[in-house]
Amino acid sequence: MNDNETERVRLEAGALRLELAPAIGGAVTALYDVEDGARFDWLRPATDDALSRRDLFAMASFALLPWCNRIREGHAHFGGRGIAIRAGHPAGPSGRHPLHGIGWMRPWRVTQASATRALLELAVDADAQWPWRFEASQSFELDPSGLRCNVTLTNRDAAPMPAGIGHHPYFPHRTGTRLQTATAAMWRGDPEVMPVSLEATAEVAKLRHGVRLSELDLDNNFTGWQHAARIDWPASSRALVMSAEPPLDFFVLYCPSGADHFCAEPVSQCTDAINLADRHGPAELGGAVLAPGETLSGTWALRSVR
Repeated sequence: MNDNETERVRLEAGALRLELAPAIGGAVTALYDVEDGARFDWLRPATDDALSRRDLFAMASFALLPWCNRIREGHAHFGGRGIAIRAGHPAGPSGRHPLHGIGWMRPWRVTQASATRALLELAVDADAQWPWRFEASQSFELDPSGLRCNVTLTNRDAAPMPAGIGHHPYFPHRTGTRLQTATAAMWRGDPEVMPVSLEATAEVAKLRHGVRLSELDLDNNFTGWQHAARIDWPASSRALVMSAEPPLDFFVLYCPSGADHFCAEPVSQCTDAINLADRHGPAELGGAVLAPGETLSGTWALRSVR
């Protein structure tokens, strides 16, 4: 159902509800179920105030493309073309490393919508910041057990384009929240959250066995992800499994100490992959190069488990 007045698309399947704001970066604004009159939020919902302010960082989730995470100081070169993301693009703690790509900052078009499925599309022309023309889509499919989302990125330029895709869900960090996921190594970051070394850290071991998120304070990329993460909210006796399919082979965990939310992100590349490609390989960085007309596609899902 498309509500033009509030620029939202609403899907329903059984007790599950999904709300989207196509005009605000094609973002998910809420995902929740309603049982016996009680609402349980799977993702941190965007407030009415956040929607009125179009606060991108306050959405429930959004697509990452044509790159994931940060580009160091907004500059890189590829195939003889320069990437130069202007100052003012949302950035990290230092304010110098632009975040999350371009798609989340543009309005998307609703091209299909039904009770349980929606398709959003985006077309972006080349400019001095990102010198390739591209198209993208997000499809959302809801059933009573969960959400399935597919993200695509297509190079519509005449030259090869570097490419990364993913999604950025914000989950509620309730008292006692636990996270379990299997990875091989973690990129340690500098004070500006830029990668400096890849290690099999203590955090990797904790996450493999399952850990209370209150024990962590992270904003890091993980390699060797096994494409599944389990989130438990013990006080509510509720749990979700987030799964993904290749090329979403990397995992990002943003878990700031004391916050009421955390982010567990399925992505196809690590932070600043384009600038690190001369020193590290695909297994450590991910990322893709799309020939003209080629498409990169990735699917992730959320399912309720008991």
